[in-house]
Amino acid sequence: MRKMRTVLASFAAFSLVLAACGGDDDDDADDTGVTEETETETATAADTATAETGGDTATAADTATAADTATAADTGTDTVDASQGTDLTFHMISHSESGPFWSVVHRGMDAACEDLGVECVWMESFNDPGVQVQLIEQAVGEGSDGIASALASPDQLIPPLQAAVAAGIPVITFNSGSNDYQEIGALTHVGQTEFIAGQGAGQRFNDLGATKILCGRQEESNVALEERCDGLADTFEGEVISEFVGLDADQTEQQNQIAAALAADPAIDGFMGTGPVIAVSGLNAATDAGRDLAGIAGFDITPDIIDAIAAGTIDFTIDQQQYLQGYLPILLLYLNVTNLNTAGGGLPILTGPGFVDQSNADQVAALVEAGTR
Repeated sequence: MRKMRTVLASFAAFSLVLAACGGDDDDDADDTGVTEETETETATAADTATAETGGDTATAADTATAADTATAADTGTDTVDASQGTDLTFHMISHSESGPFWSVVHRGMDAACEDLGVECVWMESFNDPGVQVQLIEQAVGEGSDGIASALASPDQLIPPLQAAVAAGIPVITFNSGSNDYQEIGALTHVGQTEFIAGQGAGQRFNDLGATKILCGRQEESNVALEERCDGLADTFEGEVISEFVGLDADQTEQQNQIAAALAADPAIDGFMGTGPVIAVSGLNAATDAGRDLAGIAGFDITPDIIDAIAAGTIDFTIDQQQYLQGYLPILLLYLNVTNLNTAGGGLPILTGPGFVDQSNADQVAALVEAGTR
């Protein structure tokens, strides 16, 4: 079962990645293992074929027939297993739009689909829960073999995802949904616990000496972003103001709204963006206003926020390793459909939080440039 061994080896490698909370270099090791195994099997088949045909006097046709016989004997049911799953189609449904964060999630999905030889459909709803409901229903109607869905708006999205499970379609939530995936009957959730991630940010802002933080959100009805601000308020020793300050799609308006909030309250001396784009908008707003804040931070990774961290103008960002959020759901759905595997033991599979600050920004920057962080 060559392909299944390779898939399971890949999952074991990614488990090590999660334990280390970083790194995407295991692919080379997996590829090497496959190459060595293939070369060994080919050599064995060739030797057997030579023996059966009598060596140099065999015709080309005899050699080919013997090689086929040797391969079949050597692999047993491998031919069936190797093709298993190639006609599967999985749907991955995002609540957001394509952008620097989501493009990496998308890239992780594409890599998993290529590695496993399955078809995948990427869908995005542009922060409209009604549209996402329609996309989920569309995937069910198309006979999806498995659905991975973000769960930013649980009230609207739980019912259609429950309907998918009732229809016999396995579901995994990713990115947002750590508190609600079990109600759906989902296999597991792949992402980070947003409240805990926010708590880590609060502790860092305490060390930076801030006393009043504006926690700016880039989506108005995203529960996960609210949980980030709630976690920040839980551990921060000062005051936290949580506000929606405009969409990432209009960074000029976003920056203007942050600037207006800073102007309205001179006591604000810290800014926490609940995403990477909004964090940079906060930096630009503070710079334009001449405000020297005690701390500026964000969530997730883009080239711009990494550059700002390396330059010392943004203090840190919280990394949830979104590449894994694209890769792992497809891998887990595949293993469930083809081998009835489940993972997580009833708990979410966490891809974060990790922290990127000036001490490791250069290393992460190289991976961002490669498109996997």
